[in-house]
Amino acid sequence: MILSKSRVAPTVRGGGEGKVGAEAKVPDLEEFLAKRDYQGAIALMQFKRHANKHDVRNLENLAYCHFHFGEHDKALVIYKDLLALDDPDPLFYTYAAACSYYMGLYKDADATALQGPRCPLQTRILFHCAHKMGDETKLMQYHQQLTESIEDQLSLASIHFQRSHYQEATDIYKRLLLENREYLALNVYVALCYCKLDYYDVSLEILQVYLNAFSDSALSVNLKACNSFRMYNGKAAENELRVLAGPSGGSFMENALIRHNLVVFRGGDNALQVLPPLGDVPPEARLNLVIHYLRHSEVSEAFNLIKDMEPTTPQEYILKGVVHASIGQAKDSQEHLKTAQQYFQLVGASASECDTIPGRQCMSSCFFLLKQFDDVLVFLSSIRSYFPNDDDFNWNYGIAKAATGKFKEAEEALLSISAEKYRRDYCLLSWLTRCYIMNGKANLAWELYLRLETSDESYQLLQLIANDCYRMGSFYFAAKAFDVLERLDPAPEYLEGKKGACVGTFQAIIAGKQRDKEALREVVAMLQNNDSSANPQIEMIARVMKKWGKENGINMGGSSSGPGRLSSLGSRRSAGRRIVGRMAGPRAGGLCMYIWRCALYVPLPVP
Repeated sequence: MILSKSRVAPTVRGGGEGKVGAEAKVPDLEEFLAKRDYQGAIALMQFKRHANKHDVRNLENLAYCHFHFGEHDKALVIYKDLLALDDPDPLFYTYAAACSYYMGLYKDADATALQGPRCPLQTRILFHCAHKMGDETKLMQYHQQLTESIEDQLSLASIHFQRSHYQEATDIYKRLLLENREYLALNVYVALCYCKLDYYDVSLEILQVYLNAFSDSALSVNLKACNSFRMYNGKAAENELRVLAGPSGGSFMENALIRHNLVVFRGGDNALQVLPPLGDVPPEARLNLVIHYLRHSEVSEAFNLIKDMEPTTPQEYILKGVVHASIGQAKDSQEHLKTAQQYFQLVGASASECDTIPGRQCMSSCFFLLKQFDDVLVFLSSIRSYFPNDDDFNWNYGIAKAATGKFKEAEEALLSISAEKYRRDYCLLSWLTRCYIMNGKANLAWELYLRLETSDESYQLLQLIANDCYRMGSFYFAAKAFDVLERLDPAPEYLEGKKGACVGTFQAIIAGKQRDKEALREVVAMLQNNDSSANPQIEMIARVMKKWGKENGINMGGSSSGPGRLSSLGSRRSAGRRIVGRMAGPRAGGLCMYIWRCALYVPLPVP
């Protein structure tokens, strides 16, 4: 259902050059209506109204034309004028209620409809008003009053569609189409349902039946563009809409619905100019504005826009979950994270969504926030083929793999991320560092640290390298890391870690596991950086290493400059103590963060 301010004006058909002079003939009302030229019909009725302001039949026709032209406010004014006459037709109450409904005035529509006579149209209006006002009791009451007539069945299908019961709506439309082949517009409704069910190719095929007869139908062309957007990209979708610029002289391109979808097709261009004035008409406008804020990391604005919205569709539940997860991670709020997890679970566990791609993404997100990574992988693995180059998906997949100890696959997934913003994120760097170390590539982990600018994050990464390398037996790089840490913060834990790592390196060289024997000279230099008088054990260790080195032909002369980052980090000694607590060498670092990235939200075009 499209409300007044987003309704697309019909296209004037036929025509050609009109006759001139005496042979020119003004079309009558029936001719205008046959051509769906409601604007022309309105001009004719207005002309007649000037001649006779009290012609009730003419006013009825004028209100009818305004209604079908999408000018429901003007139609409502006329029906109110008709109701003010002596002994008005009670059906005018029902017609006025229909106008109020399309204007979004559901309480007024409900009250006005009850003043009219009992009839099928009244039942349908009350049925829809009950749905819009969330009155389930009345909804079921009026549902039972519906008949098998085409109009009542179309009304029932519409409610199914609005409640996201697309398969039920499809079944009704297809049955009606089989019984009434001449009702070509039913093809549009079936195509719309298939679009919502993600069968875009089927939707296009069915839609083409109607487009073959009415190629300039704005709503049908728009639906075709939405299918193209889902199947291909925004550029293909925008090309479909260009068809409307011809017959309408460009007027359709200024329609609110079309302008909204152009924002979506163009990747959010002019979103802040187009979407805020639309409000909730169409409902996707608010959701897409939230998505725009999320994509630009304006989480607070997104939250303020959606916090009071009661979700009714899977997309709305998903988006609220995304916003709560984003703000929960930004503010370290367990309350927001729990709310997000509940929203994701509601969608992912629902019967209608559990076997869809968004449904499985929701379940993986739910388990990610719960840190149940084995379950995360169950759902992500089932849909991985649909996201070969998606950075958000690979982020979550890589971290989940690493969290479950599958570091080789985790490394592959994390390295496939191409967005520079993500590649600079400390969360990714820390997990990639851990993957390198666990996969026996400690040298690459050290190179990551060397490329990182001096910051709190570089200090934390240094701790991660020191502890993980020690645990995995990559003692040479553990020694380098502990040496820098110990010079930044002369804590006993760092000194003990450095001594243990240096001895481990010496042992690895003797056992032939450390191929670069020249590393021994650097290890000795690290030990000699400390005051041997305060720690005679260090002097004894260094003496044994030197002796073995000379006996095995290793040049032990001179001293090494160490890791080469101390001069830039030296000023951070006191800050280092404030960043993280001290830890002993053999312990695991535990500094990697479980940050969830949203791969769920996509712009929502309005079919």
